[in-house]
Order: sequence, then structure tokens, then C-alpha cells
Amino acid sequence: MVQERPVRVERRLSAILAADVAGYSRLMHHDEEATHSKLTAFLVESVQPAISKHGGRIVKNTGDGFLAEFPSAIEAVRAAVQFQDRMKELTIAEMEDRRIAFRVGVNIGDVIVEPHDIFGDGVNIAARLESIADPGGICISSSVYDQVRGKVGVEFADLGEQNLKNIGLPVRVYAMVRDRPNSATKIECPRVGPPFPPHLSIVVLPFANIGGDPKQDYFADGVTESLTTDLSRVSGSLVIGRHTAFTFKGKAVDLKQVGRELNVRYVLEGSVQRGGNRLRVNVQLIDAETGNHLWAERFDKPVADLFDMQDEIVARLANTLNAQLIAAEARRAERTLHPDAMDLHFQGRAWLNKGLTPEHVAQASSFFERALAVDPVNVEALVGWAQADMSSGAGFLTDERAARLSAAEAKVIKALSLAPDHALAHLVLGSVYIFTNRIAEGIAACQQALALNRNLASAHLALGFAKFFMGRPAETEGHILEAFRLSPRDIFAHRWMQVVGVAKVHLGADAEAVDWLRRSIEANRNLPIAHFQLAAALALFGALDEARTTAQGGLALVPGFTIGRFRAATKLGDDATYLAGLDRVCLGMRMAGVPEG
Repeated sequence: MVQERPVRVERRLSAILAADVAGYSRLMHHDEEATHSKLTAFLVESVQPAISKHGGRIVKNTGDGFLAEFPSAIEAVRAAVQFQDRMKELTIAEMEDRRIAFRVGVNIGDVIVEPHDIFGDGVNIAARLESIADPGGICISSSVYDQVRGKVGVEFADLGEQNLKNIGLPVRVYAMVRDRPNSATKIECPRVGPPFPPHLSIVVLPFANIGGDPKQDYFADGVTESLTTDLSRVSGSLVIGRHTAFTFKGKAVDLKQVGRELNVRYVLEGSVQRGGNRLRVNVQLIDAETGNHLWAERFDKPVADLFDMQDEIVARLANTLNAQLIAAEARRAERTLHPDAMDLHFQGRAWLNKGLTPEHVAQASSFFERALAVDPVNVEALVGWAQADMSSGAGFLTDERAARLSAAEAKVIKALSLAPDHALAHLVLGSVYIFTNRIAEGIAACQQALALNRNLASAHLALGFAKFFMGRPAETEGHILEAFRLSPRDIFAHRWMQVVGVAKVHLGADAEAVDWLRRSIEANRNLPIAHFQLAAALALFGALDEARTTAQGGLALVPGFTIGRFRAATKLGDDATYLAGLDRVCLGMRMAGVPEG
């Protein structure tokens, strides 16, 4: 039996042009015969000649449009511009709602070819690009833009990454801009077509009062308003004003529609319910584009002072949401083919949030550096890179401590010259001051950060450090507990517990120190200094075997760590109480087998 050879599938790389008539159903409903007649005439007299002139062929007609194929992206776009210009001339005198206008999408793709059709993702993307184009407009993919920019006599505006229906990955889209001076074909021109939601754009919908007790309405509204205000303090955020948000109060809404209407990426919604002497607040963060839930939390509190409770709940939500929004933006950025400065900033911030190891800090720094290469005055990237440098210098991750702290100071001062009221920048500067023995200036900068953002929990960490270096370790725990009040599940909670732990070693409370430092490592194992300080506390407590094992765990994270490096980085000032505590920590590390250096 002779086995038949498989039929060879013909494929080729093509420029695909998809077009259809905007509002075709409406036009046909108004006057079927006139619409059909005019469309046929336009296709024969304007569209087909332009396509033929530029080496293309119409693969098929689709009733209200057509699919064409070209051997060249430049020729495909030139053909589209030619017939779109001609259509505009022919219909200029008609009423806009009676005018026939094509929307056009152009893409490059490897297609399967049949005699009367072509198939593949490249075709599907062209069709989706056409669907988001303006009437009379042209949308092209980044692969086409790379081929045609500066060569087709028209400019294109960057619409950013677009999630196209039934297309797995986002596609960067460019739209033709008409009637502009022929300057640069670059991306700073105004947006065309549907706007692309800004980074960290969010609306806080009015919290629902579950149970119907009208006496609780003021509390639900208060949480909504306060959260709107506090989220607006998150660096780089765009928060829809409360007056707009409250137009949705009491309404059943489609969250994706809300996202489109307000042009935001995220929607926060929640509810308040009182039962007896307890109050429950539920909150959800939703991706407005997909409708997917990104994060949810529930707060159960005894009813005491409702206003104090409102402040506490809002503070906790704002701190947690800051981290959740950064994580969501970083995930988006990872899928972005052409990241902008803010995409790169969010990826850098996400690396810092993973933990302060040399690898994580280096990865973060590389993203911040790339962001500044794209936008040299991007404040968020400057602050992020300064924070990475400060963390490296203050976190015993390098022998170049002074150089890293100096670099951090220079970057953050530049950021503050661009954005004087940037709360996190003031905090980073305050931390640099504290770790370079300018403690009074550091405390002032941290207090300025809190004046700008009362919920900036990490500022209380820096103040706890300051009191510690001033020889007042008994005051450190109070500052850290205030940070936990504001943000009990903070991504940097492990760092806070480590600070209390080492303060307890200074105080000679080794059992308490072991407890705090163990909790720190359980929360996040990627903080090397916590391992070394736990090793010291265990050794001083008499658990030498466990101390030596713990020290080895720290050396696995930072092989170059030594007692000498630690002492050089932490010998700040001349307070006798602090220096005696430092000697005690170094003794414990030595007993645990940490290299002397």
C-alpha cells in the first residue's frame, strides 16, 4: 500500500491589511441600497487601485470590509494612506453620521496561504488592530512601525501596549496622526483613539453599607474618602476624585465598564458591616481590564472609637495596596515588549521588595538604571535606585559602603530637586543621613516624610534605627510597633522585626532577641543580617550549635560578610551605650563562627 505524502502547507511572511467600514450596520439600517452602492464604488474606484499600485492583492471581501496582503510593510501602509486620503476627499461634504469611512489595521506575520484566504495570528492581529482604529484611521503593530517610520510621509502616535481580544500577549500599537507638521515620527504626539490607562490608575468605589443600618453610612463613606486621599499619596498614582467615584454609589456596576469609562487600570471596592460590637470591612482590588481579583482582605475590629478605627483601617489598606499595585504593575511590565521608564521602575521596585540580598539589589539597580536611560529625569527611578544603593551600603552587602551611600545621597537629592514633596525621597535621604552619622538631620528628614505621608510606615523603621544608634535601644521597639500598626502585613515586616531583635541584643534581652529574629527569618529568609544577628543572639543565649548553623545560612546569602565589615558599617557616633551594645553583638557573632575579617 502506497502511503500518500502529506500535503505541504504553504507559508510566507506578509504584510496584512485588514479594513472594515465604521458603523456599517447603522449605515445599512438607514439606507441599504445607497450604502451598498457607495461602498462598491469606493472599493472599485479608490481602494483596489491603491492596493494594486503598491503591489498588494485583495485576498477576500468581508461584506463590510476586506483583507489584503502585501510583500512589503511600507507598501501596505502607503496603500492604506492613499485610499484613506482619497476616501476623505470624496466624503468631506457628507454628514458625519452618513459618511462611509474605513478603519484599517496593518501587521506583519507568517501566514498560511490558500487560494482565496490567508490564516494565522498575523491575520488575527491585523483584524484586532483595525477594530481599535478611528474611522478614517490606521493602526499598525510595532513590527510594522519599525519598518515604516520616516518612510511613508505620515506620523504615528504610540498607543502603548494594548490587550487585543483573543490575542495572548499585549501588542504595542501605533496610530496614524493626521494634520501635523512633518517633524519627528516619535512618540510624544497626542494620543489617538482609545486612551491607554496610566500606570497605577485606580478608582475607589463607594464602600457598600451591608445590613442597611443608615447610621453606618457615614463610616462607609468616610473609609472611601480617606482611602481615596491616602492612595493619592502613593508615588506615581492617579486616583479618580471622590466626587466622580460617588456617582456610582448604590449602583450595580460592570467593573470593566467602569475601567473603560474612567480610563483606569484598577478598581477598589469594599463593604462595611456592623454586627453587635464588631465591625467588619471587606475590600477587593480588581484588574479593570480583565475583571480578575488581584487581592482581597478582611478586617474584623471591635467597635470602639469608630473614627480611630477608620484611620487604622485606611492606613493598613493604603500600605498594603501600595505593595499590591507595584506587584501588579511589575507583572504587566514583564509581558511588555517595549517597556517605558515606569515599566522598568516597577520591575526594579518588585526586585527590591523580594528581599535585600546582593542579587536582588543588583537586579533592582539594573532596572532603575535602564529606566533612567529611557527617561533621565524619572523621579521614581531615581528614588528607587537611591534606595537600592542605600540598602546595599546600609545592609552590609558590599565593602564599598561609603561609595554606595554617597551615590544614594546624590541620586535622592537630584530627585528632590525635581519633586520637593516626594515623601519616599525624604525617607531615603533621612536613612542615608542616619547611616552616615548625621542622625539629627536624618530624624528631621523622616519627620518631613511623615508630614507628607502620614501612613509611610517605613519612616518609623528609620526613626527606630536613629534611636538605636543614639544609644536608646529601649525606644526602638515603640517605633516599630507604630509601623506595624500602620501596616501589619508589610512586605518589609521582616526588616522591622530584625531591628527590634538587634535592639534586644543591645539590651541584653537575648531570649526576646532570638524570638524577634527567628520571626524575621521566617517572614523572609532573604535578609542576611538577620541570620548573623540571630546567630549572635543564640550564641550569647548559650545555643552554640544552632548559632553556628544559623551563621552558615547567612554566609550562604553573603559569602563575603565579616565581623570587620559589620563593625565598620555600624560604628556610628561615640555614644558609650550604643558602642557597648555593638561590642556585645560582635562577640556573639564571633562565638557563632562568623569570620573576623
